[in-house]
Amino acid sequence: MPYRIGILCFPTYGGSGVVATELARSLAERGHEVHVISYAQPVRLQRYSPHIVFHEVPVFEYPLFESPLYTIHAAATIANLVQYADLQVVHAHYALPHGISAFLARVSLDDPRFAIVTTLHGTDVTFVGQHPSFFPITRLALLQSDRLSCVSRFLAGVVQDRFHVPSERVTVIPNFVDTATLVPKPLAERRRQWRADKCIVHVSNFRPVKRVLDVLRVFERVRSRTPCELVLIGDGPDRILAEQYCMERGLYRYVHFLGKQEDVGPPLQGASVFLLPSELESFGLAALEAMSCGVPVVATGVGGVPEVIEDGVQGFLHAVGDIEGMAASVERLLTDEDLWVQMSEAARRRALQFDRSQVVPQYEVLYDQVMTQR
Repeated sequence: MPYRIGILCFPTYGGSGVVATELARSLAERGHEVHVISYAQPVRLQRYSPHIVFHEVPVFEYPLFESPLYTIHAAATIANLVQYADLQVVHAHYALPHGISAFLARVSLDDPRFAIVTTLHGTDVTFVGQHPSFFPITRLALLQSDRLSCVSRFLAGVVQDRFHVPSERVTVIPNFVDTATLVPKPLAERRRQWRADKCIVHVSNFRPVKRVLDVLRVFERVRSRTPCELVLIGDGPDRILAEQYCMERGLYRYVHFLGKQEDVGPPLQGASVFLLPSELESFGLAALEAMSCGVPVVATGVGGVPEVIEDGVQGFLHAVGDIEGMAASVERLLTDEDLWVQMSEAARRRALQFDRSQVVPQYEVLYDQVMTQR
C-alpha cells in the first residue's frame, strides 16, 4: 500500500544524500507520497515529481544561540508535518542529527503515531557516533528507532558489536543505482576509447578518509610508465592539498579537477579505471556508479567494499596505503585489453544486482514491517 513518508537527509554530494534523494524519487514513482526534509534542496532533487514535496528546515536566529539549532529545527519541522500531512513513516538518514530529530519530534507530540526508520551510512556510527562525547546520544537514536537499516553487513556488525543493538532490529539494505541512467557505452566504442584515451577517475568528498593524495601518488606512478590522465570529481577539505601536490610534482597538465558534478554519468562513461583508495568505506557507492558504467575498480578492501567488488573479478582490492600494488593493478587494466574488457563486462553485471528495482522494494518491506508493529 502507498505510504506517506518523510525522508530526513543531508542535501550534500556524499553517498547518504545521493541515496536518500534517489530513494525519494524511486518511492514517488512507485506511488508513495514523499516529503523530503533538509536544510537545502538536495542536488539530485531538481526534477519535478507530483508525489515529492520538499520542506526546507527553517533556521531561527537569536543572539543567545552561537550556532543554528538544526537538530531542534528539524524536529519541529517533522512534528508539524506529522500533524498536517499525517506522515506515517519518518525515514532518517544518519543517526546524528536526523535520528535524534525524529525521536524529539515523536516525544513532542501527544499522539506519536508515526514510525521511525533510521538508515546508517557509515561515519555516523563508525566515526562520529563512537566519539565519547557522542556515543550515548548516538545509541539513544539507534534504540529509539523502530528499525535500523545498514548499507552493508560490515556496518550492521559495527552497530551490533559497538552499540549493542539487538540483531533483530537491524536490516541490511545495500545502496543502489539507476542502471538505466548510468549505462556503459557500446562495447566496440568502449574498446576504441580505451585504446585512444586512458583515463582514471576518482569521485569523493575529498575528506581525509578518502586519501585523495593516495589517488595522486598512484596516478603519478602509473603515468611514469603509461600515458594517461586523471579526472577528480568532488570537493572538500583536501582539495587544496591535492592541487598543491599536482603543482609541486608537475602533474597539473594531466590532472583535471571538475569540482562537484550533479551528473557523474558522462565522466564515468569516459573512464578506463575507477580508483578508490579510502581508509574506510561502509559501502562504496561511487565505485558502484562507476561499475554501472562498465568501469573496473581498483580500491582498498576495507569495510563494505568487498561486499560490492570481488577481487580479481570486477577489479582489484588492496590494503590501505598500498600505493605500488594499486598502481600495478591500474597499469594492468590500462595495458591489457582482454583483461579490461572482461572486468568491464563483469562490473556492469555486478551493478545490475544493485539496481534500484531490486533494492527499493526492500525498503517498502521494511515500512510494512514497522507499520504492522505499531
